[in-house]
Amino acid sequence: MDIHTEEAVVKLILHGGNTRKEAYAAITAAEKYNFEEATSHLQNAEVQFLEGHAWQTKLVSRRSADSDITPSFLLVHGQDHLMTAQAELNLAKQIVRQYERQSELEARIAKLEQTHN
Repeated sequence: MDIHTEEAVVKLILHGGNTRKEAYAAITAAEKYNFEEATSHLQNAEVQFLEGHAWQTKLVSRRSADSDITPSFLLVHGQDHLMTAQAELNLAKQIVRQYERQSELEARIAKLEQTHN
């Protein structure tokens, strides 16, 4: 694995990790019903994922152009790391939406309780 491939693999792992960190921070913010902060974290996670995906695309393009590039364990690990981060980001988005819905329903219940008391 040459230095360019190693750099790309490190970037996959870096951006995958940053994506996951931001996704989990979004969930934590949503648990506290801080949806503005949660949205900000989700946006940051999306940016990090797209940066990692750009590196993955460079690797795939190089692989297509240069058949001498042999996939290594580290390369497979980097790609797996990024794709797992994408799955976690998608789940984090759904969890944040569920917390938003829960918050809305709690507000409606509180309003109904005030009306009937």
